[in-house]
Amino acid sequence: MSAPSLTPSKAARARHAQPPVDGPPQHGGAFGRSLKRNLTAHGFLIGAVLCFAFFSWYPMVREFFLAFQKTDQGEVSWVGLENLETVFNDPAFWQAWRNTALFTVLALVLGFAVPFVVAIVINELRHGKGYLRLLVYLPVMLPPVASVLLFKYLYDPGYGMLNEVFGFFGLPEQQWLQDPDLSMLSVVIASTWMNMGGAALIYLAALQGIPGELYEAAELDGAGLLRKIWHVTIPQTRLILSLMLLMQIIATMQVFVEPFLLTGGAGPEGSTTTVVYLIYQYAFNFNNYGAAAALGLLLLVLLAGFSAAYVKLSRAEDE
Repeated sequence: MSAPSLTPSKAARARHAQPPVDGPPQHGGAFGRSLKRNLTAHGFLIGAVLCFAFFSWYPMVREFFLAFQKTDQGEVSWVGLENLETVFNDPAFWQAWRNTALFTVLALVLGFAVPFVVAIVINELRHGKGYLRLLVYLPVMLPPVASVLLFKYLYDPGYGMLNEVFGFFGLPEQQWLQDPDLSMLSVVIASTWMNMGGAALIYLAALQGIPGELYEAAELDGAGLLRKIWHVTIPQTRLILSLMLLMQIIATMQVFVEPFLLTGGAGPEGSTTTVVYLIYQYAFNFNNYGAAAALGLLLLVLLAGFSAAYVKLSRAEDE
């Protein structure tokens, strides 16, 4: 009986010689595969971009064209700079800008400084930080209308709690919302209380990121509380302070809800008429959408120019 042959057969050699079978051909390249893997994320991103374009970019472009147009009985005509002339010739125009500038300055004195001080106080405490953070942020969670109506009750000259406190200490009662000299300050106080919670928490997060060694070194040098704040806290939080300052100015220049609900918009002798309220009057009281768009365009250009100048100065300081 002959021994089995160790030489592989031709069929076996043919099977081993066949090249491996490749998988299905890939189409679209790396971008297509990545898009397929992240289809859900891209869908959310595209949806967000479309919403932003529809609700932000389109109104800005539409406002630009509307500022140079006039609508009369449904017919739109190009009027050039006529809307800007109407706005500049309005006596309330300059008063609105003065009131807006005054509100911005007062809001920076109170609304920018008070949250930073509150954050420093909370950061220095050893107990109850969580409760105090909730207490500070609580006004932000309230609806703005409810907060404003609360302050309208406090400011009431007849039964308002603020005048009750003044009377208890023997101080004269004040016409908070009816006095032209106090109406804007009253609006600023209400706005500061309503919006300080978010800024205070942002400052608090920045303060907690400062290394403790810096404060220890300052204490070894004999620095007190104020010197530590000036030489350690403020320099270490300069970036977030600068960002919050820019956001504060942009927000205060667009104030509308507080004066509209507290003083009816214009206030006594027009003392709380702001630029945005004047835009509201042009659009919904006078039905002059072209003038409203022109004034809105002026505000947009002013804020954009301020933001660009601020960013340029910040980069120059960093360099």
